[in-house]
Amino acid sequence: MISWKLVQKAKGILEKERGTVQKPWGGKISICLLYPNTYHVGMSNLGFQTLYQILNTEQDVVCERAFLPEPEDIEEYRDTQTTLFSLESQKPLSQFDIVAFSISFENDFMNILTLLELAHIPFDSRFRDGRYPWVIAGGVAVFLNPEPVSEFFDLFILGEAEEAIGEFLEVYRQIVLEKGKKEKEDCLRKLSGVEGVYVPKFYQVTYKEDGKIEAMDPQPGIPKQVKRRWVPHLDGFPAQSTLFTPDTEFREMAMVEVNRGCPRGCRFCAACFVYHPFRNRSLPLLGSISEEALLKQHRIGLTGTAVSDHPQLLSLCQHILSQQGEISLSSLRVDSVTSSLIRYLIEGKERTVAIAPEAGSERLRKILKKGYTEKEILKSIDTLVENGLYQIKCYFLIGLPSETDEDIKEILQLVKRIRHQILSHSRDPQKRWKLILSVNPFIPKPSTPFQWLPLEGVGELKRKLKTIQRGIHGGNGIGMIHDLPKWAYVQALLSRGDRRVGRILVAAHRSQGDWGQALRETPINADFYVYRRRDLDEIFPWDFIDHGFSKEKLKEEYLTAMKEAGVTV
Repeated sequence: MISWKLVQKAKGILEKERGTVQKPWGGKISICLLYPNTYHVGMSNLGFQTLYQILNTEQDVVCERAFLPEPEDIEEYRDTQTTLFSLESQKPLSQFDIVAFSISFENDFMNILTLLELAHIPFDSRFRDGRYPWVIAGGVAVFLNPEPVSEFFDLFILGEAEEAIGEFLEVYRQIVLEKGKKEKEDCLRKLSGVEGVYVPKFYQVTYKEDGKIEAMDPQPGIPKQVKRRWVPHLDGFPAQSTLFTPDTEFREMAMVEVNRGCPRGCRFCAACFVYHPFRNRSLPLLGSISEEALLKQHRIGLTGTAVSDHPQLLSLCQHILSQQGEISLSSLRVDSVTSSLIRYLIEGKERTVAIAPEAGSERLRKILKKGYTEKEILKSIDTLVENGLYQIKCYFLIGLPSETDEDIKEILQLVKRIRHQILSHSRDPQKRWKLILSVNPFIPKPSTPFQWLPLEGVGELKRKLKTIQRGIHGGNGIGMIHDLPKWAYVQALLSRGDRRVGRILVAAHRSQGDWGQALRETPINADFYVYRRRDLDEIFPWDFIDHGFSKEKLKEEYLTAMKEAGVTV
């Protein structure tokens, strides 16, 4: 049974797309690439689009897409007992050889279960025989820590997938296609030898009486550590938008990835560490793919973990403008805000710029290893408004290590000074200006120097948010957006949990997203993962991943930061 209403909706989505790849299935490896959020969100993800393009360049592969349906469509799937199908051909996911998830955010973990349920695929990988597709995953959320969802997947590709996916397909061709699906076990064993491939079933986790991990032991012949994949030469894998639709956050814009990694080493930032080392694409390549992208859209969105650290950013902007293109940047470093760059952005029709002070006090910024002085921050504001950019967004974190109420007050003081700078240095006082604060709880992430820290209590985070909201109330032109602290709790649980947290995910799915009920129903103490400062010598669930730097190095950074914060460890 299939819902005609859902099929017609899928066809309507396709009609609005440009760049869709549709291939005949005959004799090909069929892969359905899933994004565990809505079409609008998934199609805004450049990594998802890049993987779709790479897979479809393989002659013997047909790659289609599926997304989390809208709430009313989920009900339609369930009411009509329609099996979740792909966008391109409307074939049920159960007919694909491989179902591949691209997972960017921990808060999408529960959507994985919704998608598997709609696809009529068992959650637990142990219960999927040859009648079911392989279920695999990649994406930054799982190469930080795949353990909370490890029982739902046959394997993970950890790290940057561009090179690894080709090696994965080669092994798959050799064993599964030649010997049949019954050889899945042999194929998984061979794949576990491919750098970056993690097969959870081959690792046995044991726990101490206090709940901490005692050991994570691989089966004979399986590597003890899995090396995260990274691409040494990014020019070999250009990343730009290939699919275009009005139903996305970045409509009328083509995204171009400029670089990966970050040279700054901020202690809270996972992207800085897991995308290590810092790599830039060359100016000739960026110029070439920008020209190609401008044939599809008139605006280029330059993305990356450290866009403004590209040494030839000004030349790239100049090149795009010379092609009559417009420019957008995700955010700017405080110390990269120069008159030359801002003039290029203004000429390129950019109207809003984001900077990230992260904390109100210089003391906290030093602990974060983001040591901008207030003078430097205000100078960047001066440069923005003097050159005609009046729409400014500032990112702040709350719940940072050793943070006090005085530090929260310093956020408000800094905001007032920024507002004063905008008003006093604006060439046109009547010009409409806007200052948006994006204030979010600090979540200690795996594989960073702050991975030993706990999340601050939800009650305290709420109180601090209210303090900031009250402090900016009545300030004309100032707005504030923020995540809810309860979702910070869930994200901390899912990003820092071990395999046992998968049971909480299943319970949350069964209770239709009622996390309170799920936490009450399961015998697992979620606070153990969220609110506990980790021991210095503790084994973390993600320690089996080799990101190219030692845990001892992270520990040194952590201890230095705690010494600067005056915190005894």
